[in-house]
Amino acid sequence: MEERSDRIDVQVSVGDQVVQVRVAGEVDIATVAAFRSALWSAPARPVVQLELSGLRLLSAAGVRTLLAAHLRVRARGGELVVVDPTPVVARVLRATGLHRVMPILEPARVVEARRGAPVDLVAPVRRPPAATGDLVLAA
Repeated sequence: MEERSDRIDVQVSVGDQVVQVRVAGEVDIATVAAFRSALWSAPARPVVQLELSGLRLLSAAGVRTLLAAHLRVRARGGELVVVDPTPVVARVLRATGLHRVMPILEPARVVEARRGAPVDLVAPVRRPPAATGDLVLAA
């Protein structure tokens, strides 16, 4: 399956357990229909991997579609996993809070997952806040 225009390229690969959706280009108001169409037409599988390494732009329309796709996949008993988002897209996912809603595998974690190493898809690495009692102001 493939959706292609001059601003977006969406390719869907279907496996036994995983549907992989690769999106490149821009997802905005003009291209969101092709993005949505590819996500909605993907067959039900336990995992839908959304590979975003080629995505340059994710607009508010794209964020809404991504959230709707996440809910749709969960309702069917599956999991939507975002893989390798570009820095711009990763920033959008953090700003909108979607990084708390769905698993996001960044490049190093993708390599670990492919090697078979155990990878926690849900809990990102969090550092404890610095103790304020240890701060010293210098003039």
